[in-house]
Amino acid sequence: MIEVIVQNAEEAMEAERLGVDRLELVSAIKEGGLTPSYATIKQVLNSVSIPVQIMIRPHSYNFTYRQGDKEIIYEDIRNVLYLGGKGIVFGALNDDHTIDEETLIEVIEISSELDITFHRAFDEISSQIEGYQLLCKYKEQVKRVLTSGGKRTCEEGKNNLIELIKIANQTDGPSILAGSGLTTNNFLNIHKLVHAYEYHFGSGVRKNQSFRNGFDKEAIRLIMNSH
Repeated sequence: MIEVIVQNAEEAMEAERLGVDRLELVSAIKEGGLTPSYATIKQVLNSVSIPVQIMIRPHSYNFTYRQGDKEIIYEDIRNVLYLGGKGIVFGALNDDHTIDEETLIEVIEISSELDITFHRAFDEISSQIEGYQLLCKYKEQVKRVLTSGGKRTCEEGKNNLIELIKIANQTDGPSILAGSGLTTNNFLNIHKLVHAYEYHFGSGVRKNQSFRNGFDKEAIRLIMNSH
């Protein structure tokens, strides 16, 4: 399963034409990805038929949210549902770098139809094993965890990814969506080592590896043909 980041409807349609399996829709990619505008979400959902996971992140300061932030998060999720979407990308932490289970429960209770990717807040938690075990309790909604194994890139975190994927397979828990730093140069080697079922690509499938540019069609073709 290959997922790529898109920023608007034009990119979403091109990614679908190129054969990718799923999209992650974000705004403000320089900030690490924030919630897209209502109009952008509407355009993208109306322009493609493949699954779209929509980033729900009100700011880039941290992953610890105050009540005002949470109200924005819940409203943004309701907007996604209103527009016909189900997929969201979300994560929240407590001050002690554990998963904010209370906020996660409140998100899940908005709708039983939600399909949640717990995002790379997971790479900042104190124990990924304990964090993953907690997310297993909510696997009906938390379908996958986007992670680079607690390191900056999948290359650096590959040993941790191997361990997480082993646990995911044993528990039938959320899928491990390996992402960060993946390119055509390292993808095959990483895949041979970690054997993830899902991979997440950002700038690694862009021309000159920049989000300012469009997709590198040859890069996507190579990746799609190699998995």
